[in-house]
Amino acid sequence: MKRLTLLTTATLIYASVGFTIASVAQADESSKAQTELANVQTQMEQTPLLQLQHEWAHINYELEDDQKEDAFIALIAKAKAFVNEAPDNAELLIWQGIIQSSTAGAKGGLGALDFAKAARKSFEQAMRLDENALSGSAMTSLGVLYHKLPGWPISFGSDKKAEKLLKHALEVNPDGIDPNYFYAEFLFDNGKYSQAREYAQKAKQAPARLERPLADVGRRQEIAQLEAKIAQKS
Repeated sequence: MKRLTLLTTATLIYASVGFTIASVAQADESSKAQTELANVQTQMEQTPLLQLQHEWAHINYELEDDQKEDAFIALIAKAKAFVNEAPDNAELLIWQGIIQSSTAGAKGGLGALDFAKAARKSFEQAMRLDENALSGSAMTSLGVLYHKLPGWPISFGSDKKAEKLLKHALEVNPDGIDPNYFYAEFLFDNGKYSQAREYAQKAKQAPARLERPLADVGRRQEIAQLEAKIAQKS
């Protein structure tokens, strides 16, 4: 009788443990499913603009350099699809241009020129629609493009055009992190270290962009790197 009782008790314990394990497994699977659903819902709730901004930041600041070109090219396709659906949306055109410009930077060499030309076209089209869209980001980005590229006969780079665009962007968005950072970088590259320090400080003090936390972290790291280079020249 005792043996039967022990066996029965053991069976019940085993069944209870098995039920608990199964319940935990089911709960775990349910939690995973809920997380995946939440991620899908978040993706669906994001506007096309935010999707491009967040994916760009992930590629630009989190991927290894040898992974960036292919990832940016894939993101260009997504940007083009969004622009095709809303061809008069200056904000989407700006981000199409930013991604094209970033692809040029990731690719490098003469092969980057086609992406750079495409970026210029996107920025110019956005400016024709609304040059103040996204606080003048088309002017900032096109100014950076002109500054980074070599001049004729290799490419269409021009510091004269770059400076004009970067200054105009600062008139539109004097406290923004990007226009101040990129103008500081422009000044540094042209040997104007005291002025570069001033604009780097303004960039560092710019208000946070709550909808773009990763981009802010990455940009602030770039500001710190620029300040370190400026300090070496002092």
